[in-house]
Amino acid sequence: MDAWVPYGCYWSTPFARWQGSFATLHALKFAGHVSRAELARRRIDAGEIDYGVLGWSVPSVACFYGLPWLTGLVGADAAGGPSINQACATSVRTLLTAADEITAGRSKVALVQCCDRLSNGPHLYYPNPRGPGGTGEAENWVMDNFAADPLTGKAMVATAENVAKRHGFTTAQQHEVVLMRQAQYDQACADGNAFQKRYMTLPFDVPDSRFARNVGQLAGDEGLVPSTAEGLARLKPVLEGGTVTFGGQTHPADANAAMLVTGRDKARELSRDPAIAVRLCGFGQARVERAHMPEAPVPAAQQALQQAGISLAQVAAVKTHNPFAVNDLYFAGITGMPLEKINNYGCSLIYGHPQAPMGLRGVMELIEELVIRGGGYGLFSGCAAGDSAMALVIKVGDA
Repeated sequence: MDAWVPYGCYWSTPFARWQGSFATLHALKFAGHVSRAELARRRIDAGEIDYGVLGWSVPSVACFYGLPWLTGLVGADAAGGPSINQACATSVRTLLTAADEITAGRSKVALVQCCDRLSNGPHLYYPNPRGPGGTGEAENWVMDNFAADPLTGKAMVATAENVAKRHGFTTAQQHEVVLMRQAQYDQACADGNAFQKRYMTLPFDVPDSRFARNVGQLAGDEGLVPSTAEGLARLKPVLEGGTVTFGGQTHPADANAAMLVTGRDKARELSRDPAIAVRLCGFGQARVERAHMPEAPVPAAQQALQQAGISLAQVAAVKTHNPFAVNDLYFAGITGMPLEKINNYGCSLIYGHPQAPMGLRGVMELIEELVIRGGGYGLFSGCAAGDSAMALVIKVGDA
């Protein structure tokens, strides 16, 4: 695979807890608004983008037009490409799609853009004139799909409970992970959010719904409730007889994020620091037993490592999408990776779950952690709806 990420050519908005500052912003328009500004900030001509991949998991008005609409909004009028929805694995899937395009030589500069607004999700009606009384079916896109997998009838929290029961993970163990992840996130917020400013423009200007003027500013992620040992101890499991509390799982959010993928020479040309090379080395996907979603990131990671030609022992840093603390307990238990080596500087368990863009932010943080470490291999792996997962391996080194 010959696909590279120009160092610094990626960006994310803060994550805003649902019904927060981004709740009224059209997801695709908001993504176009942000990416146009971030390309200009990096002095990158949008006209150089000749391919794009749009990732989303919650429909927005007119999203039928998808990627061509998005690239038009950012000024890349010649770029076409697909729109992809793979729930929480969308980010990795969009990166793989772009990497394949670049490796095949069909395009030179690919924009990977992921966006979702879980706030005010659509209420859909499917007409059926031949139904009883001529009525059709209705769906609350966000809430109904949180509530149950149509294949199993189980909610996502039930998949975490199944894994916790199988492997004996207690509420106390889960809360220990939460406190560790909170401390890691606090590191990223230290010194005026210094780590987050490596990939995020802060303070962040919040536009109005017409994107005509700014109506506020965010200093960082919005609406987070810091976890404490005392606060977690007061929580009861969500399901009767279970172990997973509200503190041991993530929360819905709104955000967008983007990343450029290019060949090696173009990456060096666009990079914020041409001495730093970031290569996409391998991808993996997996699906596990029904209603055991938190187990899926492990086989996905193993497949990505195999394609990259390395072992987990060669990996310097690991990021996971962990909607439940159970995810990290399982990953560490099966792989032997120490919990403290996973998710430095933050993770979705703490800063939220906007679905499609979440993985891109994780990969950005993985890149920056590796730069701070002086380079090395990094692994990102995360679960997704349908008891599935995707993973990728990157390498940060000397160009």
